[in-house]
Amino acid sequence: MAQESRNDRRVKRHERVRKDLYGTPERPRLCVYRSNKNISAQIIDDVNGVTLAAASSLDKELKTEVAYGGNKEAAKKVGEAIGKIALEKGIDTVAFDRGGFLYHGRVKELADGAREAGLKF
Repeated sequence: MAQESRNDRRVKRHERVRKDLYGTPERPRLCVYRSNKNISAQIIDDVNGVTLAAASSLDKELKTEVAYGGNKEAAKKVGEAIGKIALEKGIDTVAFDRGGFLYHGRVKELADGAREAGLKF
């Protein structure tokens, strides 16, 4: 049998976490995805199956602010951006879904940026 890839293991962790973590209209889910070169976040209402807000290091306005999307500085900016967009849409409390990634480094920076922007989780 072939060896499991890192991403396969991450997806398994994510599925385990998602069993209990569910986004509602009152408290949607803040989902984080990170690749080697970029990071993105979405605020999702799982009841209606709709994305309420999204931000990424690939967004035009953020691309001008950060030279490289795969570092902590970019993650913090994405966190601040998602927090600002969420507050504009009346969302102030979310459930944080780290997507099977360790709460460390870029994922932690994104969460800190979102909290500084005013999101509660």
